[in-house]
Amino acid sequence: MRMDDSLSDIAAEFETELVENQPDPIPGPSSEKPAVKPKISTKTHCLLVNPKQRGNPLLKSVRNVPWEYDDIVPDYQMGQTTCALFLSLRYHNLNPDYIHERLKRLGHLYQLRVLLVQVDIQDPHHALKNLTRICILADLTLILAWSPEEAGKIIETYKIYENKPADSIRERNASSPYLNLIQVLTTVKPINKTDAMTLLNRFKTLEGIIKASEYQLSECPGMGPRKAKKLYTVLHEKFCK
Repeated sequence: MRMDDSLSDIAAEFETELVENQPDPIPGPSSEKPAVKPKISTKTHCLLVNPKQRGNPLLKSVRNVPWEYDDIVPDYQMGQTTCALFLSLRYHNLNPDYIHERLKRLGHLYQLRVLLVQVDIQDPHHALKNLTRICILADLTLILAWSPEEAGKIIETYKIYENKPADSIRERNASSPYLNLIQVLTTVKPINKTDAMTLLNRFKTLEGIIKASEYQLSECPGMGPRKAKKLYTVLHEKFCK
């Protein structure tokens, strides 16, 4: 199955699905008690994890934010308006109805709803195309991860930036010290602009980055051991006389 279908082609396919999947009319008054609507947890001090995610390897990579189990509808609640459902493609192929049942329970809760998919099969194209359809229809943001470690860092990053201002993505004066520092850091391969911004947000100054240990550098979202080792080595090399 090819992945280069145009958006218009996919949208055309959705028209039939949208008609066929219209919700049934709401029944009139009855003696039955209405179902209790799920509530969003008001806890904001930590990442909330559905107990059903116990044992998921991605949790081992969530080290920079506190987390705890809570009775929530999604798999992860990164904020009062943000949540994530986790789905392994291998599990999805074996249980294709699972994601539909989860979305039924989720309903219209949360403003930003992420479907975090771990790509753990050799040929993911067909499955990803179907999940893309589901995400468009259900107003989900599809994010892919190729390992449990990467999936954990994605969840962690959402929580870290939950209440951050938009300063890091605003346009800045070309001669600002901030941009100059980013340019300096990106001269170290393979550090990119996103890595540089993450480092400055975490350690605040170039001095703070230099004083950080190799392990602390590797803990920054998107860095990892390889980038951290390279940056640490460059920052602590002796200058030629």
